[in-house]
Formats: sequence, structure tokens, C-alpha cells
Amino acid sequence: MNVDEQQVYAVAAELRCVVCQNLSVADSPSEMAGQMRAIVRERLAAGESPAQVRQYFVDRYGDWILLAPPRRGFTLLVWIVPYIAALLGLALVAVLVTRWTRRRPAPPPPVDAAMSERIRRELEQEP
Repeated sequence: MNVDEQQVYAVAAELRCVVCQNLSVADSPSEMAGQMRAIVRERLAAGESPAQVRQYFVDRYGDWILLAPPRRGFTLLVWIVPYIAALLGLALVAVLVTRWTRRRPAPPPPVDAAMSERIRRELEQEP
């Protein structure tokens, strides 16, 4: 059975390269990634669905092999925490901006009696 290379690429793009770890199997130049792409191609040619091929790698390596962890259990935190952090950051910025914009200027320092008298005399002298 002939396999569509786009389908091989699509499945390989969802898998993490075990050598590079920050690249997908589709994008990694490592020999191991090449072997993994060959396995993907063979399994798709054998009639397995993309989900079955992914599950094959998950069974061997665990959920770690998936570039996008599943949204369940503990890995749900990976999906939720960034949004919570962004919301908390926006709330903090809003509070700080509100405080800065509502800040009243400091009152002028008090003027002693001698200075007040001098100012009063100088204002009376002006024509």
C-alpha cells in the first residue's frame, strides 16, 4: 500500500524526537528521527490509522513522546497554568496602573508664620 507523505509528515510532526527533544520527528535531522519516520510510514502502509500509530509510540515512550501532551490528568496543568499566569499578570498590571493614576500629589510643605507675613507684605507692596 502506498502511503501519502503528507500523512507521514502530519503524524511525525506530533511526535517528539528522542534525540533532539525540542524538535518533532518530522523536523529532526537525527538518525533516530529518520528511523521513527520509517516506522510511521510502515505502520500507515500496513493500514493503521494515524491515531493507532501515535498510540504505538505512546505505548513505547509514554505521553512524553507527544509534542502536545493530552489534556487530562496532571498534564492538564500544562494547558491551564499559562492562562492563569497571564490572567494574574493582567490583574497585577491593572492594579498597579490604577494605583499610579489615582495617586494624589503630595501637599505643599507648611509655611511658617514669618514666611507667611513676608509674603503678605510683599503682595501688599505691589502696585
